[in-house]
Amino acid sequence: MLRVLPALCLMVITTSPVRMSAQVYPYRDGTPGVTGYRSEVMAEVMIQESEFVRLAEAIPADKYTWKPSPDVRTIAEVFLHASAANYNLYKLVGTPTPTGVDTKTLEQSTSDKAKVIATLKASYAHAKMAIRSMPDADLEKSLGWNGGKITERGVLLYIVQHIAQHLGQQIAYARSIGVVPPWTLDPPRKD
Repeated sequence: MLRVLPALCLMVITTSPVRMSAQVYPYRDGTPGVTGYRSEVMAEVMIQESEFVRLAEAIPADKYTWKPSPDVRTIAEVFLHASAANYNLYKLVGTPTPTGVDTKTLEQSTSDKAKVIATLKASYAHAKMAIRSMPDADLEKSLGWNGGKITERGVLLYIVQHIAQHLGQQIAYARSIGVVPPWTLDPPRKD
């Protein structure tokens, strides 16, 4: 009986009708449409998207309004904050926010799990489109930044690390409510 139980659990997990998104491997599989530095940024954005979406799918809908203390964002608000950043920050490298997206109110716009995930996915589609459409020649263009200067290359670097901070925040939130980040359960990669 003890030998059957692990096999049964594996069968239930692998044949379950609820499938989570799969982890992506852009450093192995490539980043279609971009090369050089933009390819490296795209790889990080693709990984962040995969992890954000998989985590959003794993968190129960009734926990989307949870927050660890009254003075911080809820789970839904963190996902939507990252989405707003994906829309808002790419303006700095020439890709305007789509018509109808209000980044000032997006964070508090919903706590509905399906809507939050849809917004998250759409914001990553926007981010990837922005990276693809940005000419390599613009990477060294300089613009004003917090009273100083930054290149568009630096803006891309800022976006990646900014979103990574919120992914870490969301991982801590998830673990606080008993949700294990799904990618930590993935089988080891075969290189």
